[in-house]
Amino acid sequence: MYVDLIMTRDVVQASEEMRVPQLAALMRDRHIRHLPIVCDGHLVGLVTSHDLERVSPSPVTTLAVGEANYLIGKLTAAKLMRSKVITCAPDTLVEEAAHLLRQKKIGCLPVVDKGGKLVGILTHEDLLDFFLDITGCLMTDTARIAVHLPDTTGQLGRLLAAINDAGGYIATVVSPLHPDQTGLRIAVVRYRAADPHALNQTLRDLGYDLLTETLPS
Repeated sequence: MYVDLIMTRDVVQASEEMRVPQLAALMRDRHIRHLPIVCDGHLVGLVTSHDLERVSPSPVTTLAVGEANYLIGKLTAAKLMRSKVITCAPDTLVEEAAHLLRQKKIGCLPVVDKGGKLVGILTHEDLLDFFLDITGCLMTDTARIAVHLPDTTGQLGRLLAAINDAGGYIATVVSPLHPDQTGLRIAVVRYRAADPHALNQTLRDLGYDLLTETLPS
């Protein structure tokens, strides 16, 4: 899956001329922590909530409150923004974008096209929503099981076939690559079935080790 399928498209943005109080109010009112700075639709910088905190008056400043606020009020996005911004393209794989966020320890990835035009933004919240979607944890009409499997070829396929043969419809499957401390791999499956109790018992009768099971609410 590509970034353009999960990114936020309605991007709140600002111009280089906007002053700090305006930036702060915009971020507060729109409940965001990252504000791309654009010129003619093209990304030229980024202001974050940390940047705004960095220029806020210090309690130990020797300036009077009014004087400090006056100076900050004259500061524009062009002076405050980070001009070297790590970005990604719309056709970046989601996992590659997530790895980049983790590797660079950043909170967002502005998404730009080949011409440098801002077309979206990818945040931790977008990735969390994607994780919730692919794991199916928001589905209320599915049963969830976690099953121990030998870490050998064909084991996951046989499990899914057994669920299908027992009348289940596979909704989502997640199986981390690495075995746990027992040397076995764990598969987490969500499925729909008329009688999840009976289906789970069928799996046990076939020799599967069900670590957890959650039935539809």
